[in-house]
Amino acid sequence: MSNLNLTSEWDKTFPKSDMVDHRKVTFHNRYGIELAADMYVPKSAEGKLPAIAVSGPFGAVKEQSSGLYAQHMAERGFLTVAFDPSYTGESGGEPRRMASPDINTEDFLAAVDFLSTCDLADPRRIGIIGICGFGGMAINAAALDPRIKATVASTMYDMSKVNVEGYFASEDTPAQRMEKRRALAAQRTKDYVSGTYERAGGVVDPLPEDAPWFVKDYHSYYKTPRGYHVRSGNSNDGWNVIGCQSFLNQPLLAWAGEIDTPVLLIHGEKAHSRYFSEYAFGLMKGGNKELMIIPEASHVDLYDDVAGVIPYDKMEAFFKENLTRIARVEEMEELFDRVSAHADHGGEIEVLREYYESGLWREDFEADEQGKLPRLMKRGVLSEDGLWNLLESDSK
Repeated sequence: MSNLNLTSEWDKTFPKSDMVDHRKVTFHNRYGIELAADMYVPKSAEGKLPAIAVSGPFGAVKEQSSGLYAQHMAERGFLTVAFDPSYTGESGGEPRRMASPDINTEDFLAAVDFLSTCDLADPRRIGIIGICGFGGMAINAAALDPRIKATVASTMYDMSKVNVEGYFASEDTPAQRMEKRRALAAQRTKDYVSGTYERAGGVVDPLPEDAPWFVKDYHSYYKTPRGYHVRSGNSNDGWNVIGCQSFLNQPLLAWAGEIDTPVLLIHGEKAHSRYFSEYAFGLMKGGNKELMIIPEASHVDLYDDVAGVIPYDKMEAFFKENLTRIARVEEMEELFDRVSAHADHGGEIEVLREYYESGLWREDFEADEQGKLPRLMKRGVLSEDGLWNLLESDSK
């Protein structure tokens, strides 16, 4: 029984699709915080579906960009959930409007817990999408949880990098960081005395004439009917002043170089934040990582469909190819191990023979040679002499 107060009306910033079924679901993370999510299920669904968890932007709610992405991907055959992170939107957690590199990464893992045990989802085929600041959280989650088989980070921020260095390394000295620490420490004392948490404010409104271009970009979404939502921190009074303190010394992308599964980074050519994706891409290894730059697009152009540049076709192909291939190779590898270990393998070897003779084995072998499969995945079934020798010995 959920303790959350979930609205029953359609209150999204985008129209409801007639191609999917929608309902509210809840799940909890390992800190015991209950999370609220919108589940989108394709009406044409049959059997267990590939599944995707979506969250972001940082300071937004599931009724904004993440829900839009989730609904579009459900129209393309995926079971999707768009969730509110801890302490925000309809999700639980007190005090409100706090952020945490640990807990917000854990929120993605909790969504994977939910999808891994959902009757409609195939636990072998789970991916995630992180938008803006939750792009960095998604990368951190992918580095931590091998159940995540493919990851998209769209118009990403590295929230650790921007808090530590400021924009474009404009505050990247020990003295400037110490100034931030002192200010946050003083704010903590002030908040403790008052018994409340002072808010930092959402996107500035009214918009000053001399506001930076990227602030105007944010304003055009969060503060107008285009993207405003009553539960969105960015649309209203923002995070707590001390809400992002822990990002100052907890680097999100520390283990990005060990992500074994495919990652697609998407960013606008004209986005002020483009360098975050370029930096993250530079940390990653393997032939299954890709950086896609959208010509002329701004940061916020990837929030909704106004500019019409979100590459849904590319994301669909990325997830379908990678989730299907990795799940297939995992299944065949398990079958190969069983058959190799037991002389009495019944008809299981015929499944392997069909796999080999269908041409799928060759496709998977070539993908592996190109670095498109996880580097640490077992290779018995894909070794040139592994499966072939097993089938030859069985036929003698």
